[in-house]
Amino acid sequence: MGNINFGRVILGGLVAGLVLNVGEFVLNDFILGAQMKSFFAAHNFAEPGTNFMIAAVGLTFVMGIVLVLGYACIRPHCGPGPKTAVCAALFGWFAVYFYSGLINGILFGIPPATMAVVVVFGLVEYCLAALAGGFLYKDA
Repeated sequence: MGNINFGRVILGGLVAGLVLNVGEFVLNDFILGAQMKSFFAAHNFAEPGTNFMIAAVGLTFVMGIVLVLGYACIRPHCGPGPKTAVCAALFGWFAVYFYSGLINGILFGIPPATMAVVVVFGLVEYCLAALAGGFLYKDA
């Protein structure tokens, strides 16, 4: 990891995190907003408050940094460019959306059609974030 440009990882990661945060806002407010409100009401869950929002936004920026760090780590083996960025995105997407998303979807009884929308949206979101962050990354 001696050749990784950590300044560029942070820069690209913050941009990737911004893309992820915008995507999460669109998904959770516009695409799933009404479904989420009715789900919370039906299960007597409180709607997420300010502390949750601060934590979620902050952790999503951290996820952007992790995506670009993953890109930087696999870049020497896979070469720079969009294919490598998408490969890095798949690692994050698999952990966040596919694995834990599907596990939580099954646990909380989320309809399969909704889960399909979420998983596909997440795939596009993570690819766009990694492409944006990877575009800004340059080796040390």
